[in-house]
Amino acid sequence: MNGRDAAARQLEEWQKKNEDKIGYASNSAGVAIVNPKTSLTLGEYGLIPLRDWQMVEALSHFHRERIPERIVHAKGAGAFGYFTCTKDLSQYTMSKVFESVGKRTPIASRFSSVAGNLGSADTVRDPRGFSLKFYTEEGIWDLVGNNTPIFFMRDPILFPMFIHSQKRNPVTNVRDWDAFWDWISLNPMSVHQVMFLFSDRGIPRGHRHQHGFGSHTFSLINKDRKLTWCKFIYKTDQGVENFEDPEEADRVAGKEPDFAVKDLYNAIAEKNYPSWTFYIQVMTPEQAKNQPFNPFDITKVWPHKNFPLIKVGKFVLNRNPSNYFAEVEQLAFSPNNLTPGIGDSPDRLLQGRLYSYQDAHRYRLGVNFQQLPVNRPVNPTNNFQRDGTMCYFNQGGAPNYYPNSFGGPQPDPDAATWTPPPQRFEGYEDYYPQIYDENNYSQPRVFWEKVLDDRAKTRLVNNLVGAIKLANKGIQEKTVDMFKNVSDDLGARLKSKLLGSTRVVQL
Repeated sequence: MNGRDAAARQLEEWQKKNEDKIGYASNSAGVAIVNPKTSLTLGEYGLIPLRDWQMVEALSHFHRERIPERIVHAKGAGAFGYFTCTKDLSQYTMSKVFESVGKRTPIASRFSSVAGNLGSADTVRDPRGFSLKFYTEEGIWDLVGNNTPIFFMRDPILFPMFIHSQKRNPVTNVRDWDAFWDWISLNPMSVHQVMFLFSDRGIPRGHRHQHGFGSHTFSLINKDRKLTWCKFIYKTDQGVENFEDPEEADRVAGKEPDFAVKDLYNAIAEKNYPSWTFYIQVMTPEQAKNQPFNPFDITKVWPHKNFPLIKVGKFVLNRNPSNYFAEVEQLAFSPNNLTPGIGDSPDRLLQGRLYSYQDAHRYRLGVNFQQLPVNRPVNPTNNFQRDGTMCYFNQGGAPNYYPNSFGGPQPDPDAATWTPPPQRFEGYEDYYPQIYDENNYSQPRVFWEKVLDDRAKTRLVNNLVGAIKLANKGIQEKTVDMFKNVSDDLGARLKSKLLGSTRVVQL
């Protein structure tokens, strides 16, 4: 086909499969359209009457074809496949997903950048969302993660502030590097994630060549209601590949801004199905109490030496969406979709996300977003919610209140066996800002000294300098001071290169 890839041939392939099925054009009610390319007019050059229902419907639908884009993670790609369990985890969890070796669960996956708008390039330096939706017989389990094991802040109240500093300036409508580095330098809890972001990992070479992480600490609950803390990690079987040269990434962005979207689509279309090996780390509540760091702090990793990876499965993506809007743009993940045997933790940021995602979906997609086919569970839904925008299933006249005397759904008597065991929390209700200063530099220091080789350190420094020099001098100095706390060597390299840069804006 003249070297054209699967994405370029999509319409040709559709034609081949549907030549004998193509019918006449109709409106949304199935009524035939008289002429799909001409409006009704009063004379050849006259006015269009309001009763031209073909035109009214065409324009009205067009006006509404785009729902609000996601505030973050707007640009993305999605695919479908399955997860296969390779290790029985019944000692840790009641989850049906992990109940037996060989158990298969259908999944959906979405990959995304964070700060860019819907039309942004795929090869920008940005964290990548990497989320999984498991369609289990007990409901939807959403594992809403990223391609890094850590994040920028510990407290959800800071998230809107952080995103404001990363997105467009409301006056100029362009990205503001003063705001970017000002927020980072004033919140040193972000330094670990920033070093990941400006290392080679900051620009993956497509979605297939990156690892994924649940990032937060979650809990596993077994049949005896015993709780174990857990981290979820999924490693690419294609091998990690990044754009180590930012100039190459810039060239690709100019030539093919949808590089990662096409790469994923074409791989699946050509039956080169991408896969990831799935791991967990586990920590007992007793171990958690004795760690030198807070195990529920999302700016920290659990050292693999102390908490080794346990291989528990593999997932494969083997189907592209048949309609991007219906299956990817309307695909909605909620961290609070936790099926029996999997729970949350005292991670502050996770606690905020349990609320935030559902609320964002109700605004963007409507109150019944989980009735959309791509978000709907495979098992029956029985609740007391009715009506609202896009209500496809009003539960057939069942009582919409509880308790009732008419056979409406009753609580599951087995639910008590999988709910988390009682947890004890002590202390006064208050604001505790000291969490912002909890050991922000020890793990970033390990990343600098133990993880990066000399060439990777040089690339990290160059990447940081290229972005920091776009801020004003005062913010540059604050940012360098922050990195000095990670390593004198890192601080000295940044200071040397920034003092020699040609563009310094005075305060």
